[in-house]
Amino acid sequence: MRTLDILSKKLKFVDTDPMVKDSKALKDVQPELEKLRQKAVSKVFDFIVQKLQALRKPKTNIQILQQNVLLKYKYIISFLKEHSKEVHLEVRAAYIDTMNKVLSAHFRAYIQALEKLQLDIATSNDLIGVETRSTSLFSRGREPLKNRSAVFALGERLNVLKEIDQPALIPHIAEASSLKYPYEVLFRSLHKLLMDTATSEYLFCDEFFGEESIFYEIFAGPFAVIDEHFNSILPNCYDAIGLMLMIRIVHQHQLIMSRRRIPCLDSYLDKVNISLWPRFKMVFDMHLSSLRNANVKLLWEDDSHPHYVMRRYAEFTASLIHINVEYGDGQLELNMERLRMAVDELLMKLAKMFSKPKLQIVFLINNCDMTIAVLKEAGPEGGKIQQHFEEMLKSNTGLFVEELLMEHFSDLIKFVKTRASEDPNGSNERPISVSEVEPIVKDFGSRWKGAIELMHKDVITSFSNFLCGMEILRAALTQLLLYYTRLSDCIKRINGGAALNKDLVSISSIMYEIRKYSRTF
Repeated sequence: MRTLDILSKKLKFVDTDPMVKDSKALKDVQPELEKLRQKAVSKVFDFIVQKLQALRKPKTNIQILQQNVLLKYKYIISFLKEHSKEVHLEVRAAYIDTMNKVLSAHFRAYIQALEKLQLDIATSNDLIGVETRSTSLFSRGREPLKNRSAVFALGERLNVLKEIDQPALIPHIAEASSLKYPYEVLFRSLHKLLMDTATSEYLFCDEFFGEESIFYEIFAGPFAVIDEHFNSILPNCYDAIGLMLMIRIVHQHQLIMSRRRIPCLDSYLDKVNISLWPRFKMVFDMHLSSLRNANVKLLWEDDSHPHYVMRRYAEFTASLIHINVEYGDGQLELNMERLRMAVDELLMKLAKMFSKPKLQIVFLINNCDMTIAVLKEAGPEGGKIQQHFEEMLKSNTGLFVEELLMEHFSDLIKFVKTRASEDPNGSNERPISVSEVEPIVKDFGSRWKGAIELMHKDVITSFSNFLCGMEILRAALTQLLLYYTRLSDCIKRINGGAALNKDLVSISSIMYEIRKYSRTF
């Protein structure tokens, strides 16, 4: 290196000093100097090309070779750039060709190894509104059911975002322990390897050749290999949660590269992101259509417990909310709202399949309650969607309470609603008489405890969530107490009403019963 440096100085001196150019001494020396330049150029070319060939050897640690060997001789590159442009271009081309082939092969082998580890999660039939039994006789053999829950529920899959910068998977170790992974885990691994390789290569090119543009020529190969793989995976991906996780992985990787201050993957990561969104939207729309075009008769089961389509919807929505907690995405929120409207419509259609209004209400309450519970797990503030189901639960609870009380105390309720607010001594053409009220009072006195017990049993068998059922029972008993209090107040105002006092149940007795049922949870 030192000798080259001395030669370089002499060549520059001869070139630049006008006094020297006209001297006779130069005429003597020039041919020898030119021979020396040619000899030096040819020897360093042979030397550096031989070093580059070492990069092609299998199992070579490229980064160690670059750092410990090539960078020692980086002066050769600037010497060639100054004293032999065409040879400099040859070395540059040889390096690009070598690294393009080596890294392309490296990524191709890694991708092939990763593909063996892929766990298939969703097919084009795994949609929210698809009836489960319909894929029976004629469908092809399916994966065991254990992966099917991952289509809608996030579960452990969120961990991939927590392990965003962990080392890439080592395929033969994973294969030896026969582990399989959802595609987003492999996607993260591949991109982690890409980031680290690109960072190292970009910095090396900058230091060794003094130019960054060479990086893009080298990586044209690896990018093409990764694109080819990705373009074969994406059109067959029906896993909306996996796609959303990949969108978030790309975002995190963009942040990592920007923290490293390495811009060389910017346009590549943008391109991946741009290809992921339309695919996510397409799969999301398939879920949406499956709800809009669902066959209600096929989906309906004569069972008022939470429906599996609602569970899928709740898990799917909760998963997407959870993945996007830190990202306000207006477009996604809009789509989630469309999905909620579609599921609402389907839920109403399913409810109408029950012949009894009471069962319709029970069905709606059970489904709303389950949906709220699943959404709460995803994040404390379930936002607009959770609020919507809470309001729906509240209004249906009110309806159920009325239905339940009407079954057991219809005479009492009709009287209180129509007559109790009238003034018994007023100018009404038909004042309230003791004989009108007496059968209601006696009927209530004789069977109120039994009726409450029946209501309790009814609630316990109707609602799949015990706590929700008990809340509803408490609301019903409180409402009953209000009706009965109004009846008692009305009797006090009737002429001769005092005669019924012995048959009235005291408010404190009813309160005692209510407390008894409240204590059960």
